Amino acid sequence: MGVEGCTKCIKYLLFVFNFIFWLAGGIILGVALWLRHDSQTTNILYLQLGEKQAPNTFYVGIYILIAVGAVMMFVGFLGCYGAIQESQCLLGTFFTCLVILFACEVAAGIWGFVNKDQIAKDVKQFYDQALQQALMGESDSSNAKAVVKTFHETLDCCGSDIVTATFTPVWKDDLCRKDSLKSLFENTNCHKKIDELFSGKLYLIGIAAVVVAVIMIFEMILSMVLCCGIRNSSVY
Repeated sequence: MGVEGCTKCIKYLLFVFNFIFWLAGGIILGVALWLRHDSQTTNILYLQLGEKQAPNTFYVGIYILIAVGAVMMFVGFLGCYGAIQESQCLLGTFFTCLVILFACEVAAGIWGFVNKDQIAKDVKQFYDQALQQALMGESDSSNAKAVVKTFHETLDCCGSDIVTATFTPVWKDDLCRKDSLKSLFENTNCHKKIDELFSGKLYLIGIAAVVVAVIMIFEMILSMVLCCGIRNSSVY
């Protein structure tokens, strides 16, 4: 026996929300893949200084986002099908998946909040180490110079907060792009550029997480109401 009245409205409302949820999953998956293959981050995070790899903690959050987007698309499809079929079993499975996904998202949000400053800090330390080796002319300075030049060309920056005072025309011409030397005087050094790069991308991730969380809360409420309506209609 089909659902009637207000419960029927909830059924179609849940379908619409699930379709939006499915679309949101696709958008999040697309954004995550874009962040994963973004030229600025890949150019920097694939660098290697001697035997030391550039910090890639940022990619942990991206992989979580890719997994969340893929699961959201599956869960959204499951919810749409369950709502149309008026299946308590499918809706119950959908609700369980939604709760698990919501818990994972909260855990990922906590992880991101804890590590949001550490990600940029680790990359800045990696840059400073390469810059110091390039300036000191250590045995692997050629590799260090290549790393530093990649930072400067990718982020259009020059120097850091720590070694700005030690700039000399000799190594500025060697390591920095000529059109980026003015950044030294405009205080747009590489530390600032690194902060801007990762804070902007983490900001996008944060917005996506908040939007998804709001949709998920509405869907959990609607699925519970619809399950109750289907159960009551089957009784009568």
